[in-house]
Amino acid sequence: QVQLVESGGGSVQAGGSLRLSCEFSGNASSKCMGWFRQAPGKEREKVAAIVIDGRSTYYADSVKGRFTIREDSAKNMVWLQMNNLKPEDTAMYYCANGRNPPRWYSGTACYTQGFGDDNYWGQGTQVTVSS
Repeated sequence: QVQLVESGGGSVQAGGSLRLSCEFSGNASSKCMGWFRQAPGKEREKVAAIVIDGRSTYYADSVKGRFTIREDSAKNMVWLQMNNLKPEDTAMYYCANGRNPPRWYSGTACYTQGFGDDNYWGQGTQVTVSS
């Protein structure tokens, strides 16, 4: 069982920045950690993935170049630095530990294979970007 707690959400104007934090505890199911988001009326969307201890990352095209995911396994922390925020980034953001470990770990493998419907999820933190 893994517990995840997000923090750092808030309201900013377009062009601003926020850093989301995720503290995890327990026995991780895999080395795949990620951030997802869900806007009202839309499906949950993968944003970024990272391999614990490996630092390999992968990003959705919509956030590439603006968001950075980092981890520190010694502190059991994962962060999502979000810069140049846009109104379309408004959503509830969730931290997740994937339960589908890929055969070979990489950010790409975690992003494409490492997560399913049965991930361990945090409770979410709201990000609102105004124009």
